Amino acid sequence: MRSVETHQTFPLSSIKPLEGMLGYRAHCLEMTRQALRGERRRRERSPVTGARLEPYGMVDGITYGRCPDSGSLFVTELPEPAVWARLLAEVGRFRHSGEAFHANLTQSRADYVYAPKVEWIEDALRLQEVHRPSVLEVFSGSSDFTRLLRDSGSFAQVLTADESELAVGSDQDGATPRVQAVVLLESLDRAHDPEALVRAVVRRLSDGGLLFVTALVASGFDLAVLGLRNLYLYPPDRTNCFTLQGLSALLARVGLTLLEVSTPGVLDVEIVRAHVEHDPSLSLSAFERQLVQADRATQEAFQAFLQQQGFSSFARIVTRKAT
Repeated sequence: MRSVETHQTFPLSSIKPLEGMLGYRAHCLEMTRQALRGERRRRERSPVTGARLEPYGMVDGITYGRCPDSGSLFVTELPEPAVWARLLAEVGRFRHSGEAFHANLTQSRADYVYAPKVEWIEDALRLQEVHRPSVLEVFSGSSDFTRLLRDSGSFAQVLTADESELAVGSDQDGATPRVQAVVLLESLDRAHDPEALVRAVVRRLSDGGLLFVTALVASGFDLAVLGLRNLYLYPPDRTNCFTLQGLSALLARVGLTLLEVSTPGVLDVEIVRAHVEHDPSLSLSAFERQLVQADRATQEAFQAFLQQQGFSSFARIVTRKAT
């Protein structure tokens, strides 16, 4: 199984500045609270192992539970799937409006977030000797990634699907065209039922097809250090915060073979440092505080260690459906 590091670096401010995203975060939390005012169900068991979730804590009044077997984190109360789909659509609309921080970072996010993902997908396809496949991008709302996939010239066809509709739909009869590759960029982080979404994706894949997954993972450094104090942990975007172990186990359980499991994140240390600057009273261990106060070379060396050992909070996974 392959693990990939990256030497690309960029500042946190170029893709998701902490201070800049607080308004977006507040909107997401308020929309989630509104969605939970109606009928809702309690999620008692881990989507990864089925173990009973342990109490973990609250983010602005919304409760998270922890899978005791994998350490993954999950919001424990959810509305009905149709309500959740509307919530994701509303949050997606807001994300692409001029009201959210994303609008001012369109080019830098294209350069630092999306272009490297296209290269990653192209490299994996070459390694697996898959040439000009049809690819399905699964997302909620609108996507900034679709155009880059089409402009790359690497794909015979680029199709799109709404993640909520895909998870509750049925293409068991085989009438839906199959594709050779599917892309899930952080979709499992916000899925109402992540296992149902993965199984729906597998049905859309042809035999031997590849699934590309990215996610923020709770086993990564900044999430492990900050826990619920991490301001990037909020629903619906982080309704599910798998550990790397938990996410890998979920994908393997539905019959996918893991080809690459990497954590090539470059922002863990900078995220912790940004939280300390935002709240100087934040409690850290002596080692953690020493690290965020270290010189740039030391921090970059530590970030490289996190990548190498699978301890960054940004995960990339490539899997293959059995032939």
